[in-house]
Formats: sequence, structure tokens, C-alpha cells
Amino acid sequence: MEAPGQQVVASQVSAAPPKVEYSLSSGFIARLIAMRASLAFTSYQSGLLYMLGGNPQGAAQLHQSAMPKPMGLCTDGSGQLVLSAGAQITRLVNVLAPEQRINQIYDACFMARTTYLTGQIDAHDVGVESDGRIIFVNTRYNCLAAISDRHSFKPIWKPPFITDIVDEDRCHLNGLAMREGKAAFVTAVSRSNTIDGWRDRRADGGVVIDVQTNEIVCEGLSMPHSPRWHDGRLWVLNSGSGELGHVELPRGKATMGTFVPLAFCPGFLRGLSFHGKFAFVGLSRPRYKRFEGLSLDQKLKDADSEPWCGVQVIDLESGACVDWFRIDGEIGELYDVCVVEGFHCSMTVSPNSPDAATLITIED
Repeated sequence: MEAPGQQVVASQVSAAPPKVEYSLSSGFIARLIAMRASLAFTSYQSGLLYMLGGNPQGAAQLHQSAMPKPMGLCTDGSGQLVLSAGAQITRLVNVLAPEQRINQIYDACFMARTTYLTGQIDAHDVGVESDGRIIFVNTRYNCLAAISDRHSFKPIWKPPFITDIVDEDRCHLNGLAMREGKAAFVTAVSRSNTIDGWRDRRADGGVVIDVQTNEIVCEGLSMPHSPRWHDGRLWVLNSGSGELGHVELPRGKATMGTFVPLAFCPGFLRGLSFHGKFAFVGLSRPRYKRFEGLSLDQKLKDADSEPWCGVQVIDLESGACVDWFRIDGEIGELYDVCVVEGFHCSMTVSPNSPDAATLITIED
């Protein structure tokens, strides 16, 4: 991995490392260090959970751990991570004390301490309620769900246009925005109520739904993802057009809100996290048929740009990209992005790795 003006160190835990090249802007790591934060992101394509931070020498340190189809990722406010991965939901906990380091580099080590087996339900975004309950987007069954001690999941909400909780991905429910410890908004690619109906509505059928009122608050979007509530606004990625923007929610007699784009990013956008006035946006290269025929194609042509995979840091005041991290090679798709505050250089441990069996910690 190379970066202008700095040395970069990468480590990896993976059975078959993909052939990739990493590059990043010269200010990316300095920005993370100033924030006292690491950046976590997932790729179901590579089967890796990535942690990017600054090592004690101030250089970029990228740690990668093998996970089963890693997708949605969030923090729970107490220094823990929650990950939807394949047929399971996993809670990862930092096992290091503030003064401890691993290999004199990592100041946080997240290990899987609780794993819930849900089965193959195609879970996407995840969230943690104020009482600690994990909820997630159950895409295959078109609902929000909670962990169940006995069953694969417990449905807790479904869109008003979905008639049944059945094994049919009808509207491609995908994104979840939490607000004050509760599920607030979700995104779906369409309002379809038939199996796979969303694929015919990718260009402009996307909606944002208020979970508390069951009202659709924004429509006409192209494959929206990653709704997030930040600084009093609802932010959304209009993925099919490569746009980061916010939703002006309906007020007074208005029945429908409006999507207000802020920045165009050259890729299919998924994964959104914030720190202060900066947004960390995940980009993917649109390679497959489900990404074709969208307005993103024309926007890339107009900008004379090729799509790329990585993360861009967007200034919410100006809409400018102020830093970036890029992946070239065999990996072209990311799913989620999460700023992990409080740690300069974080790592994770794959549940199936030898380290998971040999790294023993004792509660004081």
C-alpha cells in the first residue's frame, strides 16, 4: 500500500489474500489521528473486515480479518462493534486496557464475544437500541428484526406496503438510521410487494420510510442506501446516482420530503459514517447487471471519470472531497463504513483464526 509522502504498513488475516493495491491521500491518516479514531469498513466480496488507522510512527496501518460475508457494521456507544456477517450477527468487544498494546502497535483489539446464529436471511444494516438490544435489516424477509433467544429472528416492523413476512426479497429493504437509541428511518429500493420486484424499479423507485409513523418521507431515489441521522439531519446515499445528500423532511401540509444532493462521488455508494462536519462515504465499482442502466453511468461519463472502490471524506459545509482511500485490483465492492472513536490503531480477530483460540484475556 502506498500513500503520498508517508510509509504505510499493512497486515492481514486471510486464507487467500486478494490481489489489490491500496493508496490514500497524504492527509487521511493525519485526519484520523487528529480525530483520535480508526476507520472500519466491510467487503462481502473479499470476506474481510478492514481497520484503517495510524500506527505509533504516524503511518497508515491497515488490518484485515476474515469474516463470513461481512455487511452491516455499527458501534453501540460503549466501545463495542456489531457486525452482520453471513448467517450470523456478531458483537465484537475491545479486550485491551487503555495502556495495553498488541505488537506495540494496536491500541484496540476487537474480538467476537457473542455470536447469534440467524441463518441465511441476508441481513444488511445493523443498529443497537438504547437498552442494548440488537436490531437489523432482514432483507430476505422485508422487515426489521431483533435477535431471538430461540428462533432465527423476531420481526419487529415491516414497511406498510409489505403484506407478509415471507422468504421473498420484494422491496430490497437495506438501510437503517438510528436516532436516540431507536430505529428511525429505513431505505428500500422500491415499494414492490412481489418477489424480486425491486429489480425493475432500481432507477427511480427508491424510498425512505419513517419507522415510527410508517410514512414514506422521500421517494424517486435510485437504490438508496445507508440512511444516517447526524447533527439534526437525515443523510442518505442515493447510490444509483453516486450522490451523498440529506432529506428535507416534510413539514406542515407537505406529505413528501425532498432529497437534496451535496456531493457526487465516482462510484456506487454504500456505507456512511460521520465525525463532526465530515462524512466518510464508501464507494464501489458497479460491475454487475444490478448496477447497470442507472444515472450513475451518465454522471461518470459527464465527469470523464471511472468508478472506483474505497472511501471518500466529504466536508459537509462545502461538499468537497478532502481526503480519500482507494482500493484497486480484485476487490471492487464495499458495503459499510464506521468511524471507531477513541482508538488510533484498531485491529480485529477473525473468529476462525488461530489467534481467536490463543489470545486469552482475564477480567480484573
